[in-house]
Amino acid sequence: MAGGFVRNRPTPQVGVELLSGLTVALALVPEAVAFAFVAGVEPLVGLYAAFIVGLITALFGGRPGMISGATGALAVVMVSLVAQHGVEYLFATVVLMGVLQLIAGAMRWGKFIRLVPHPVMLGFVNGLAIVIFLAQLGHFQVPGSGEAAGHGVAGGDWLTGTPLWIMLGLTGLTMLVIHFGRYVTTAVPGPLLGILVTAAIVIGLGLDTPLVGDLASIEGGLPPFHLPQVPLTMETLRIILPYAVILAAIGLIESLLTLNLVGEMTGQRGGASRECLAQGAANTVTGFFGGMGGCAMIGQSMINVRSGGRTRLAGTAAALFLLAFILFASGLIERIPLAALVGVMFMVVIGTFAWNSLRIVRRMPRMDVAVMILVTVVTVVTDLATAVVVGVIVSALAYAWGNATRISATTYRTPEGARVYRVVGPLFFGSSDGFAELFDVDGDPSLVIVDFEASRVVDQSALQAIEAVAARYEAAGKVLQLRHLSRDCHALLRRAGHLVVHEDDDPDYGLAVDYGVRTGILAGGH
Repeated sequence: MAGGFVRNRPTPQVGVELLSGLTVALALVPEAVAFAFVAGVEPLVGLYAAFIVGLITALFGGRPGMISGATGALAVVMVSLVAQHGVEYLFATVVLMGVLQLIAGAMRWGKFIRLVPHPVMLGFVNGLAIVIFLAQLGHFQVPGSGEAAGHGVAGGDWLTGTPLWIMLGLTGLTMLVIHFGRYVTTAVPGPLLGILVTAAIVIGLGLDTPLVGDLASIEGGLPPFHLPQVPLTMETLRIILPYAVILAAIGLIESLLTLNLVGEMTGQRGGASRECLAQGAANTVTGFFGGMGGCAMIGQSMINVRSGGRTRLAGTAAALFLLAFILFASGLIERIPLAALVGVMFMVVIGTFAWNSLRIVRRMPRMDVAVMILVTVVTVVTDLATAVVVGVIVSALAYAWGNATRISATTYRTPEGARVYRVVGPLFFGSSDGFAELFDVDGDPSLVIVDFEASRVVDQSALQAIEAVAARYEAAGKVLQLRHLSRDCHALLRRAGHLVVHEDDDPDYGLAVDYGVRTGILAGGH
């Protein structure tokens, strides 16, 4: 995954980490401004969020090398709230969002990210690469003619003639410098070298091309402490709670998937709960300092890792450089050509897309291929979090259906004349109907034994299926017994009140202990 990135690198050096942070900070500026426009707030609201969220998560997050800040997935949810109730309600929502994420971290819910199947991850990164690519197309439009640059391409007027060719040429130049720059020098990260070379050419030749300053001014002061000016009433809670829940969920899903992706690239594991806590703390603080909130940014994290950032120093430096831009260097940063940053993001697209998924697609199970494509499409059409949830649900249903069709039984007669059904496959809600069809009540002898050595009783539907079969045999005047229940299956039956266990039963269930069955209550016996 993420082809083109180096997984094993030497021990990170301070100089490499600082330069990587500088590269990330330069790329953060136009994205933070664009996402602020998407959310319907001032550019500094997005920049302050990128600084605060980025700093706190870099210091305390679950994975060194990750970058967090204002993101488009959150911005598209925020815009409705801001339009209806104003920015103060947004600040209050961000605070509550952070509190919910803190609760998720304290409850260690981050571990559930391991339930995301690999095809979903492939679809996620492929969809993300497409989304990043499409987002950059807005920079090839006339500034101010359509949606916020860097977010969409609908409704804008495309550049034509010389301005378009200059934009394309500078973008291509940046990509070439990034790709071949490592053969010239390893002291400067490729993305930063590409930005510097392209900016020098634009400034030196006086080329007329869109600049960062064409988006908006990034000049400002330190983020001020600000209590959200909203009434502390149940009506306010009713307004902000739904948005806070959605934002918290999207933020955690994106952050935890980024955690896994960066972990695969750097060979690190764990840290999910810590990341939830860091994201929660960052958003809680951001809401009190006039920021729009945020989460992990996969594109920026890829830039950081590709540039050599492996420790918390790189993320911390990126946040501090961003603050320095706002306070002292806004005029200089605003002169950077957008084409340079577009070139950097195009290289991120190339590095993020799982190209190996195109090679192995013929060897993958059809359902996995369908899930991967579904997640990719939903990611592009809606957002990353929705796509992941859809992918997990479809994968779970496919898994349940596959197990439901695998239940079967072999039969044989004992010397005493009893018929034994040896059940194979899990017995749960999906296979309960198939389980009931395994038995020949009319043709069976007076004693029937169901052997669960190769099966597992999973849920209440399984218990109900067993009792339904027992009722059919009881109505026919025959006896049904259960054999080889595992410890957890035995406990499930016992808790349900279906099984009465004598004290002399084998405590380890290593023997073929049989349990006689009657409708409603099962009598234990040997």
